[in-house]
Amino acid sequence: MANPSENLINLCRAAVEAERVATAEPYTQEGWAAWMEAAETFQAAVTAEAAQEPKQSRLELEQAAKKAVLHPEESSDG
Repeated sequence: MANPSENLINLCRAAVEAERVATAEPYTQEGWAAWMEAAETFQAAVTAEAAQEPKQSRLELEQAAKKAVLHPEESSDG
């Protein structure tokens, strides 16, 4: 199982929160800009972190970060 850094988890958390704020209102390009920026930042960080470790699956790293943010009760179990 991939082990995302605290920084990666925080970036994921920021993207999820930005999504919540953006989708709480009707769509506008300006209203979604922060979400898109946070998502791009998270994705770039996933790519960079995965590249640091040989044989690290980018997909598994992204999934582990999202699981830690979206399902923390499951992440702490195992």
